[in-house]
Amino acid sequence: MSTINPHGKEIFSVTRDFHGKPLTLEVNRVGFRSTASVLVTYGDTVVLGTAQVGSRPIQLDYFPLSIDYEEKFYAAGKISGSRFIKREGRPSDEAILIGRLIDRPIRPLFPKGYRQEVQVVASVLSMDPDFRPDMVAMIAASAALSLTGTPFDGPVAGLRVGRVNGEFKAFLTAEEREASDLDIVVAGIETGVTMVEAGANEVSEEVIGEALEWAFEAYQPAIELQKELVAKLQPVAQEYELVLPNEAVQVEVDQWIADKLGEKLRHPYPERNEMVNELRWAFHEAFTEKLGEEAYTKEVRDEYDEAFTMALHKDVRRGIVEEQLRPDGRKLDEVRPLSSEVGVLPRTHGSSIFTRGVTQGLNIVTLAPLSYSQLVDTMEVNDGERRYMHHYNAPGYTVGEVRRLGSPGRREIGHGYLAERALIPVLPTAEEFPYAIRSVTEIMSQNGSTSMAATCSSCLALMDAGVPIKRPVSGIAMGLMMDGDTPYVLTDIADAEDFAGDMDFKVTGTEQGITAIQMDMKLHGLPVAILKKAIAGAKSGRAFILNHMIETLAQPRETLSPYAPRIEKIKINPDKIGAVIGKGGEVINKITAETGAEIDIKEDGLITVAASDTKNIEKAINWIKSLTEEPEVGRIYEGKVVSIKDFGAFINILPGIDGMVHISQLSNDRVENVTDVLSDGQIVKVKLTGIDERGRLSLSIKAVEE
Repeated sequence: MSTINPHGKEIFSVTRDFHGKPLTLEVNRVGFRSTASVLVTYGDTVVLGTAQVGSRPIQLDYFPLSIDYEEKFYAAGKISGSRFIKREGRPSDEAILIGRLIDRPIRPLFPKGYRQEVQVVASVLSMDPDFRPDMVAMIAASAALSLTGTPFDGPVAGLRVGRVNGEFKAFLTAEEREASDLDIVVAGIETGVTMVEAGANEVSEEVIGEALEWAFEAYQPAIELQKELVAKLQPVAQEYELVLPNEAVQVEVDQWIADKLGEKLRHPYPERNEMVNELRWAFHEAFTEKLGEEAYTKEVRDEYDEAFTMALHKDVRRGIVEEQLRPDGRKLDEVRPLSSEVGVLPRTHGSSIFTRGVTQGLNIVTLAPLSYSQLVDTMEVNDGERRYMHHYNAPGYTVGEVRRLGSPGRREIGHGYLAERALIPVLPTAEEFPYAIRSVTEIMSQNGSTSMAATCSSCLALMDAGVPIKRPVSGIAMGLMMDGDTPYVLTDIADAEDFAGDMDFKVTGTEQGITAIQMDMKLHGLPVAILKKAIAGAKSGRAFILNHMIETLAQPRETLSPYAPRIEKIKINPDKIGAVIGKGGEVINKITAETGAEIDIKEDGLITVAASDTKNIEKAINWIKSLTEEPEVGRIYEGKVVSIKDFGAFINILPGIDGMVHISQLSNDRVENVTDVLSDGQIVKVKLTGIDERGRLSLSIKAVEE
């Protein structure tokens, strides 16, 4: 389809079927001044992908690429639920996570040394409520980049895949996602996978492998459609220069450092880190003297420093490939020394320290009534609440640097979410454990794999707090180095191996299966077969760490901390919620004031009552029961006479519930007049003998006497 826009350019679109719906990419309809923009439509979801490329290289030592996912509440026909802020402002954690999800498969597809500033924005303009729009946004971002003429080795596509009744499916509805035991995002290019992220309900490595294969094949039509669009539009290749290390400098540095690498640097952390720092200082002193202080300017020093780092990376790879030895002397499948303890902070509800090598995480768990759950306010329809929240903090001192403190960045949010996702499958339900749970990991020291330290420490702290999780969860970070077609899988990677490697991936799970995965490639895609091998290789390392954790604390404590609030629950008929709340909240406010308890009421009739004193909880629950109790046939009640008639009397047996005692049921003796036996306001015992089809209650005093 084509037509002409107001600026004389042809509006062009391409379409093909994609999992049961037409996927359409359209250009030149909007975004006239951007480097490239593509309007992507799938079902009722419409996402605008824009890519803007800077006009000149930026003088930075990294690729200045930013990718953002923009939630627009109007896309779902919503106004923000915030009382004070209605304009979209700071992106939600969910939007940040999706932005990272789009960024991770795209970033490694640019050549090393590319320094043009590139900004990609995926804005959701219309949202089909039947499925999540994140993968449509990924296609929009990739399509826009593919039309910029930059050296982007795409296009990229991805799918969020679930498994319902043993069958894999993409674009699941909310109900299908709820029923699925797997939520996995697989993204990549035509020839391989560049990113994987998953949450799972303790599924096997084999199931994950099958999902990777299914998704890789299933996203190919979106790749082909983008290639068709590029072929039609023929974008002009942009001129650029790569900022690469000077080969002569690299040779010079390699010669200086050659006899100082290898076995001489193979020491456990942190000794190795200190030795590398000392060697780096000696290196710069030597070249300052060799070239002269005036010639060894900051720019020259930076160039030599980069060559020094590259020499270290090459030495790490050489040791692993040629000798199967790692920078700290470990074997490829060896885990760093482990240490952990629980109950380390006296006044918190649960706490733990988990240490792996130099990486260390302190975790603190806090319990509160369900009313403290976090309300999630996003453009998606099913916002709901977060009852379990994991937050991750890693200040500058954890890597030996001076940094300004501030709000968490994208990395911190991503690491916290991964650790949160790892534990969700084993948490008790709100009915089983009516608490809101906040888990905070304070990283104490970093040397690789902090998100997995957060996972392990949070699991131990949850058990220390007495949260009845189903089974303990451990996590491990793995690495991969490719030597030609030969993969070398590394267990429990440290920073040096992460920087020098081709892929890092994290796997969490219980003894029964996987609960979360995150895989990031630095290569331009890897075959599924290699990814399956890497995932299988993580199983033994994960089990080793789990055994260590069980030695520290094998199961949740039987009792809560004395400083945690006591919470009891009661389930009532949802139709009775109004009786508990009362007009304008009058009743529930009175209960709260007189008992001192916090009361939280859910729409399904689940009521939780929290207080520091169990007597106050019992008092509040009995009060609620008196307001919501359902009449039970055969039960004896103490009621109040509220009305007397010639044929009998009406007795109030429960709040708002009256029944009738017929004159024949007043006594075993004959009664001529009801007033001979009863008077208004009299308290009597009656037995509920029946409830008719219209809900009318039949009471009997005679049955009580009998």
